[in-house]
Amino acid sequence: MELNRHQIRELAFQTLFALNTNEQTDRESFFQVLTDGKYGDKYPDYLEQLITGVLDHKDKIDQTIEKYLISGWSLNRIAKTDLIILEIALYEMMYVDDLPAKVSINEAIELAKKFSDDRSRKFVNGILSHALEELVK
Repeated sequence: MELNRHQIRELAFQTLFALNTNEQTDRESFFQVLTDGKYGDKYPDYLEQLITGVLDHKDKIDQTIEKYLISGWSLNRIAKTDLIILEIALYEMMYVDDLPAKVSINEAIELAKKFSDDRSRKFVNGILSHALEELVK
C-alpha cells in the first residue's frame, strides 16, 4: 500500500507543525508514528521533498505570503496551521514543475478544511489566488 500525494501533504503538514514546535523531531520516526507503521519503513521521497523544500525556501515563501497580507498584518498574526498550509502550497506552486498550481491551491484548501476552520479556508484561498496571479505573469 502506497501513500498518494494528498496523504503525503497531510503528513508534511503534521511534520512541519511538529518541527515548528520541536526542531529535534526525527522525521522518519515521526512518519512511523503518524502512519502507525502501516506503510512500512519506506519514507516517501515526495514527503522529504516537501519538508526540505519548505524549510530551505522558507524566507522566499514567507516573503510571498507577506505581500498579500492585509495592511498591518504580519506572519506572526497568522495561525501556525494556516502559515504551514500556505508554505506547503506555495512551495509546490513555486518549485514543483510537474504540478498545476490549481492542484496545490485545492489541496491547501482541503488541508485547511481538515486542520483549521472555515475562515482559514477562505484566507488560504485568498492568499494563494493572489500569488497565482503573480506567478502566472
